Amino acid sequence: MITAIDIGGTKTLVASCKKDGTIVSQDRFETPASYKDFITELVKRLQVIPAKDRGITVVAAPGKIDRKNGVGVSFGNLPWKNVPLVHDINKVTNTTVLIENDANLAGLSEAHNVKPLPHRSLYITISTGIGTGLVTDGYLDPDFLDSEGGKMLFEHEGKLESWEKFGSGKAIVAKYGKRASDLDDPKAWQNISRWFAIGIVNLTAVLEPDVIVIGGGVGTHFKKYEKFLKQHIDDLTPPLVDKPLVIPAKHAEEAVIFGCIILANQHEQHK
Repeated sequence: MITAIDIGGTKTLVASCKKDGTIVSQDRFETPASYKDFITELVKRLQVIPAKDRGITVVAAPGKIDRKNGVGVSFGNLPWKNVPLVHDINKVTNTTVLIENDANLAGLSEAHNVKPLPHRSLYITISTGIGTGLVTDGYLDPDFLDSEGGKMLFEHEGKLESWEKFGSGKAIVAKYGKRASDLDDPKAWQNISRWFAIGIVNLTAVLEPDVIVIGGGVGTHFKKYEKFLKQHIDDLTPPLVDKPLVIPAKHAEEAVIFGCIILANQHEQHK
């Protein structure tokens, strides 16, 4: 069995899973602002799982990670800094505990959903911010584990801004006063999709992915902007750069959990 812990800025999901990808049980709770309170809440959920079913544990954390020491360095929307996640969770589960960035794990899952398995798959999660995960031949690319595509700088409306500053779900709300789920104006989506395309084309030129998977909260509304996005990508892509296949995520809600399962299985195969 595999225990997957997906830490989100607002909610945390704890799932008990089989190695074949079957999710046996799930439990969600609101992520406390205090790390100490978070561990208290997490322990309650982990203790419910029978010891014989805990197996390997994979923690998906937003932000920057020190994998060698099992530490979450910074967490984006959460105020935690340098917290010993692996140590604290291992005390409860007494299992092997792995830690990885949540966008990387979602990307790992979505790459394995593409048939045949692409040589290089780039996952872009567009939600409050923008995160990226690069998978090469079915494994997280070790050279890009800490890459932050959303932090790329562009000139936008006369100012130098990060991509996620003008191309994220938060930026959509700031510009149009509506969340992606409530925005149905085609002209608005035509403009927004150009924001997406600017970052996508630049990442494509550098990383040369065969497939780009769009996930996150905005990714679930892919049909609203698909034709605009692909047209902008066609218009912006320079000569000598191959345009990748661009598709929506298959599992918008469970992608991180499935990524935890795949990472756990890969760890067991190569330990």
